[in-house]
Formats: sequence, C-alpha cells, structure tokens
Amino acid sequence: MLEHGDTGRLHIVLISIHGLIRGHDLELGRDADTGGQTKYVVELAKALAKQPQVERVDLITRRIVDSDVSDDYAEAVEALAENAQIARIDAGPEGYIRKEELWDHLDSFADNLLSWLHRQPRWPDVLHSHYADAGYVGVRLAHLTGLPLIHTGHSLGRDKCRRLLALGLAMEEIEQRYHISRRINAEEDTLSNAELIITSTRNEIEDQYELYDYYTPEKMAVIPPGTDLQQFHPPSAKTADSAFAVSLNKFLYEADKPMILALSRPDERKNIVTLLEAYGESPRLQAMANLVIVAGNRDDIREMNDGAQGVLTELLLVIDCYDLYGQVALPKHHSADEVAEIYRLAAAAKGIFINPALTEPFGLTLLEAAASGLPLVATENGGPVDIIGNCHNGLLVDPLDKTAIAEALLSILDNPERWRTLSANGLRNVARYYSWEAHTQAYLQKLQPLLQHFERLPKTPPVGKVGRLRRQAIFTAMDNTLLGDDEGLAQFVNLIREKRRKCLFGIATGRRLDAVLAILKQKRIPKPDILITSLGTEIYFTSQLIADIAWSYHIDHLWTPQVLRRVLSGLPGLTPQPKEEQSRFKISYYYDSERAPPMDEILTLLRQKELSVNPTLSFGQFLDIVPARASKGQALRYVARQWNIPLERILATGGSGGDCDMVAGNTLGVVVANRHREELANLSDIEQVYFAERSNAWGILEAIEHYDFFDL
Repeated sequence: MLEHGDTGRLHIVLISIHGLIRGHDLELGRDADTGGQTKYVVELAKALAKQPQVERVDLITRRIVDSDVSDDYAEAVEALAENAQIARIDAGPEGYIRKEELWDHLDSFADNLLSWLHRQPRWPDVLHSHYADAGYVGVRLAHLTGLPLIHTGHSLGRDKCRRLLALGLAMEEIEQRYHISRRINAEEDTLSNAELIITSTRNEIEDQYELYDYYTPEKMAVIPPGTDLQQFHPPSAKTADSAFAVSLNKFLYEADKPMILALSRPDERKNIVTLLEAYGESPRLQAMANLVIVAGNRDDIREMNDGAQGVLTELLLVIDCYDLYGQVALPKHHSADEVAEIYRLAAAAKGIFINPALTEPFGLTLLEAAASGLPLVATENGGPVDIIGNCHNGLLVDPLDKTAIAEALLSILDNPERWRTLSANGLRNVARYYSWEAHTQAYLQKLQPLLQHFERLPKTPPVGKVGRLRRQAIFTAMDNTLLGDDEGLAQFVNLIREKRRKCLFGIATGRRLDAVLAILKQKRIPKPDILITSLGTEIYFTSQLIADIAWSYHIDHLWTPQVLRRVLSGLPGLTPQPKEEQSRFKISYYYDSERAPPMDEILTLLRQKELSVNPTLSFGQFLDIVPARASKGQALRYVARQWNIPLERILATGGSGGDCDMVAGNTLGVVVANRHREELANLSDIEQVYFAERSNAWGILEAIEHYDFFDL
C-alpha cells in the first residue's frame, strides 16, 4: 500500500462543500450557492486529470439526500474521468441547506472526510479548499495530517461585509443572515495556515485580501480560471435555428435586432435591475437593440427564495414602468447545455455581453462570452478589470451609473468596426490567457515547491497491543469538568474501574504532566491509558508514560515561541504564568479582562505578525498559546486513529473554551454545567453535543446515561 506519492505523480484533493455539484447539467443559477464556483471546481478537476503528472483527482463535496433536488447529489461517488471523481461526504442534515447554515456541521464534515482519506490507498499530496467553509475544513485536515493546504476564496467575507454595510444593512442583521464573523474568522485562519492562496485577479489580492489581518501577498498567486474553448466558440449558420432562439420570439417584436445579453443569478448583487433601468431610460438604446436577461430558471416566482423573488419581481415592475414589452426578454427556463448557444445567438446578432454586478470576484461568464465572439461591457469592480485588460475586448463601467452603462453599450453598437475589433481581440486573447491548459500548467508549477519540504504524519500510526480490543473511549478535561465534586468523582472512578476492560480512559488537560500525575495520586484516580497534557501539545501512553515523539515533531511546524513572546510582551493585562505552567509548546499568561485587549484584538495582532498559532482563553482568565497543529481535539483525533476507535464511540467531555474542538465534530460531545461553559455556547445548537444539567463528574455520568454509552 502506498503511503505517499511513490509513483511520482500527484494525487490532488479539491474540497468544495456547498451548492449542488455534479459532473453534468450543472444547475447554474438555481440559487446563490450554485454559481461560478461549482462550475469552476468541476472543470478544474477534469482539466487536472488530463495532465500526465497527475495520478488522481478527488473533488469532495457534501452528500445531499433531498426529494427537492436530483438523486444525483445523493450518490456517494460519481466518475468525472478515468482518474477523477466526485466524492460526497455526509455532514449534518441529509437535506439541502444554504451555505450559511453549514457552519455547525463543518467539524463533522472534517471528521468524516478524514475517515474517508484513511480508507484510500494512499494520502493525497495536496489539499485544495474552495471558499471559507472548505477552508475551515481544510485547515483542520492539514493540521491533522501534515498535508500542504492551498486555498481559493472565490469571494471574501470582509469584502461582502463592506458592501452590505454600504447598502445600509446593520451589522447585527448581516451577522444574523450571513454568520459573517464565523466566515471571516475561518478565512483569517485559512490565510494563516495555507501554503498558497490562488486568486483569479491581481485586484483580488490588492483590494480584497488586503482587508485581512493575515495579509501575505508573497504567498498569493494569480492563476485565472480557464474556459472550455470546445464548448464556447463563435456562432455558425445553425445558431439562429436553436430552440432558445425560437423561445425569444414570444418576447421580442423585432428579434433580429442586436442583443444586449446579461446572464447571471437573480441576485441583488448582480445589479441587473440597474441595467434594465439604464435600458429603459435610453430610447436610443431601445431603438438599436433588444435586452435579453437570462436570470436562472423558475416555474413560479412566488415559490422562489426571498432574494430571487425580490429581484425578479422588480424586473417585471421596471419593464412595466418603462413599457418595455416587446423589447426585453426574461425567459423562464434554459438548460446548462443551452448556455453556449445563448452566447452564440447574441454574437450572431452582433450583440454585446454585459456584466453590471456591483462587484465581480472574477467573471467566468465574461470568458465564455469572449470565447463566443461577444464584446464586453462589465463592472469596474473586481475581476473584469484583469479580463478586459488582458483581452482588450470591451469597456469597464461604474455599475451604479446608468448613463455610463447606456453610453458604453451605444459606443459599441454604433460602430460596427469597433464591434469587430473587440470581438476578434476577445477570441484571440481568451485562448491565449484563459485556456484550461494554461491554467493547469501554471497551477502545477506553483504546486511543486510546496511538496518538497512537507513531512506527513504516518497514515496508520503504530499502536500498542495492550488494550487494542477496546472499541470505546472516554476522554475528559480535568479542571471544572472531572474535578470539583469528590462524591461525583468517586462514582465516576468506580464506573471506569468496572468498564476498564472494554473502554479506553483518557484525560485531556491544559496542565503539565507533573501536575496531572500529582492530582491523580491525590484524588486516587486510576492512571489513564492516554494522557493529553499541556493543551494538546504532549501525548503520553501510560502506565509507562511513553511520550509520543512523532506528535511533538508534527506540531513543531512553524512554531516560533521567542517571536511570540516578544510580540505579546508589551500588552497590558497579560502576565506570564509561573515557569511550571509553561512548556516547550505552550506559552501561558494570566489574562486580566479589565486591562487586557479583547481576544479579537490579540488575534488580529498575532495574524498581522504572521504567527500561525492556536490561542485559547479558558475560564475567562488563562490565555494559552500553542502551535497551530496542537489542541486537545487534534490530539484526541490522532490518538483515536492510533487505537482505531471511531470518533462516534468516544465520549469527549469538557467545560471551557479549550475543550471546543474536542467536544465538536463526530465525538459524543458533553459540556458539563459550570459557570464557564458559556465559552462553549456556540455548540448549543449542534445535535451531537449534550449540555448536561449537572456539574463536574456528575455531568459526565449524566451524559453516559443520556447516550446509553456502554450499550452502543
């Protein structure tokens, strides 16, 4: 069995979690989650699979079992090519939910994906996450495996928040609707831990990523997406006879006039209402061209989500206001296979493709339109700046300036020679700059240096023979969880002694080994099979207290304690804890909430100094900083793999912030009652985390009964 890339060819894992992803008939525009990103990742997987240096490509997404969507999305595996596939991973409810509702289920997705990776013939060579949710998962997998992570943002939370605030939304409403703080934190974490950030445009780096605390342009690379030049090409004589062309006849009085084409989701950010108003306010534009708006598919506007319903209703009201009947087409249906034909239909009519979005991270539709021979008019905000700059095939406009939009369109429609020049420029330069062959060559070239210095954890770590048959485990934090009530502790200890032959017992604590051993002796607690100490930075196998050296080597990645101490030394309200509370991989402070900066500000400082670390505030007064790859939860998962115990059979109990990633995910999570458990309040909506009514060891015993743990 191969452990790593012994063939010399690459195994690449792409992670794109939300939306509806399949290898055929992509439902582009079905909703806000099924747009350009879903098409990009499918095309990237197919294009990479064609390269001789690539052995295998896996595109990982979420499995969806829902009568409201196709059964295709419930298939665990779908072939894309001989050496490429879509693999669908379970996480959260079976049904289709929007990406903003996925956050509570991403820890489970990461656990399930890690199990899936362990079942494969060998480790992949690289993980590539797409969007913030996949970045969250990718960071956790990179920490647990040692695999290099690369990331593509597609769109960014800080930029979205900035735009929503500009539209007049209150921060509270943005948070409620979009969970924007969770998204931004995940993006900051991803930027901190990824080896390479792939962007589509220079503008994305300079105008959007620049908003982030962990802004490192030196590890960002502009690799524009490709477009399928076999699918998207100039029109032929048969174009005018297409089924879509016939469907336009019921909308348009003079269907042979040039076509202004807009193609996007019915999303407020796409700004198509402003385009329609610009057209309605220009009699000259109406005289010269028809306007065709292809805005997703619909059967009944009243049954669509609020955002799409609002945009489409407004479009119909504007058509009526300006009396644009017979001049504007707003077709209800089109198939994915018809999209290329729609572009060619517009090109055959000597039309123009327009993207008036408020901002466009890249703009795959611009490439498709250019490859079909259409001149472009596009927003000056985002990716179109680079595309039109490279292709010299159109004009950039302020998307809020209706007069400028109309004048740009007229300046091309009025001048047939200019139309031909822009069309020819687009055809020539889209093949030069934006083919999938060029994209994958640049992609693989950027990948090579990342693979030279990475040491992965063994795929199947060695495990001791003693206790190997135990298929369950209890891991518990100590302070304010296991400890605090002697009577409850005694009951728990008796239970552990009784079940010791079938259940592994582990303790995960922020304390150092010597302090833990002293407490175990004082409280007459049986020595655990596994001790995870110093907040997940040290792992010991008892009773001989054998240290796991491989884990120490693994977490040492990018750990710079001297730099860290220097950065934090001048902050008020932070006092170094005594030497006996510090360790090689843990720097600990007392945190005075009256004087110290808020944790958000400390996180910002650490990111700005490009420190890849894992800071934790516990019990409101202890600030511990460990390497990014270390935590109680990550150490627990490493041990679970060693002992071959499924996470679903591990009871993980905690009571403060340092226990979060141990309790979340696929473990049977338990939060005992204590005055600090509000630090774990964000887990309260997760079904697989039980909030006990009783405190300390009594809470653990309550949870054992709740889960019927010993009869699993």
